[in-house]
Amino acid sequence: MPRTLVMGILNVTEDSFSDGGEWNSTECALAHAHEMVDAGADIIDIGGESTRPGATRVDPDVERDRVVPVIAALHADGITTSVDTMRASTAEAAVAAGVDIVNDVSGGLADPGMYRVVADANRTRPVGQPVDYCLMHWRADRFSSAEGRADHGGDVVADVSGLLGELTDNARAAGVPADRLILDPGIGFAKDADDNWALLHAMPDLTATWAEQGHRTLIGASRKRFLTALRPGPDGGPGTPASADDATAAVSALAAQAGVWAVRVHDVAATRAAVDVAHAVAQAHGPALPEGWRARRG
Repeated sequence: MPRTLVMGILNVTEDSFSDGGEWNSTECALAHAHEMVDAGADIIDIGGESTRPGATRVDPDVERDRVVPVIAALHADGITTSVDTMRASTAEAAVAAGVDIVNDVSGGLADPGMYRVVADANRTRPVGQPVDYCLMHWRADRFSSAEGRADHGGDVVADVSGLLGELTDNARAAGVPADRLILDPGIGFAKDADDNWALLHAMPDLTATWAEQGHRTLIGASRKRFLTALRPGPDGGPGTPASADDATAAVSALAAQAGVWAVRVHDVAATRAAVDVAHAVAQAHGPALPEGWRARRG
């Protein structure tokens, strides 16, 4: 069984809920990307537009100017990259810069041209350089803020499975190869805490079903509000986003145990340790130190 991959989140934005403004220059973004790779990230997911609660869309040129230089530089360094965008124009520019994955939180609903961009990329890219396409579940009238709760018909798992099935069919009809599709249940996007826990409970079944259809699964629960609720602050309210990193690592271990292809996280080191443990347990085998070795404390 392959190890679950770790996708490090790189928000080249001013207003992301956890780290907005920290990496919003190309120089800072590249430095942080390399830090995440050194900590064990397999993929760097670059986003130039926030979907935090209360967020508004940015100008397409602004989004493109934020992400393309970072993607091009990381690609030149041999680092696998993903672009977090809902715009076909941004995705097209990212593909030209060498991006490996288009991560579309709207699943193609925000911009119907997205399917064509990904399909064309897989037709024109050299052999061995495909472009993966991640479709996420998000029911929204306007794709900007992830706050609120959508109507899931009383069964969020069935709703996620049904809508992603429709979007997958649409992508394939547009020419996106089935084996290039990655599905994301959209933890935290127009879903309340019980919706999120229900989706995590169903994660093994969803992952197995999608694998039978030839698709991989991506889970992105990092620092989401329902996890911060597990670690209340001194006043009894939810903790800071970073206070959920331990809970995020626990979710990552469960995801790896369920056979999830990749987890998208802020704290790479903790999650890399979690998925490495899950992988070693699944294989009943892991790295070992020579007999007689003892830790030396400096």
